[in-house]
Amino acid sequence: SGGHINPAVTFGLLLARKLSLTRAVFYMIMQCLGAICGAGVVKGFEGSSRFTIAGGGANVVQPGYTKGDGLGAEIVGTFVLVYTVFSATDAKRNARDSHVPILAPLPIGFAVFLVHLATIPITGTGINPARSLGAAIIYNKDQAWDEHWIFWVGPFIGAALAALYHQVVIRAIPFKSK
Repeated sequence: SGGHINPAVTFGLLLARKLSLTRAVFYMIMQCLGAICGAGVVKGFEGSSRFTIAGGGANVVQPGYTKGDGLGAEIVGTFVLVYTVFSATDAKRNARDSHVPILAPLPIGFAVFLVHLATIPITGTGINPARSLGAAIIYNKDQAWDEHWIFWVGPFIGAALAALYHQVVIRAIPFKSK
């Protein structure tokens, strides 16, 4: 699959016409099912009491921040991630730097690391709607669902903006002058 584990990245690639609609929908369904299973495994290893104390790993906007802050953090964080994916896997870049494609996971992983440093205090870092969904389903308490929409809307907007920026601004064909 190319390592598709995040519906927001898949959505960005769909918008950039790098994936078919059928494949993107299939990937997103499987990503969500995988996240639900993963959260269930974590609950099994942690035990119900520790899992509940940790809030089930569900994303929430932290006290002191507004829903707008949380949404903004998710948009910007996902933009950084998806733009990094586009840049690290760009076919034109790979043709120019033939020794680099094998190293694409390094900048992507570094981007995820930096986004986590910036957004954990605000939202616990969503940037992956499937992971947020899996934790919310397995934890299944009101606090996991109250602001859950932020962890879908924010990443999808961030992914759309990254796809638009990469396709229109970065990969734009220059206008011909007469």
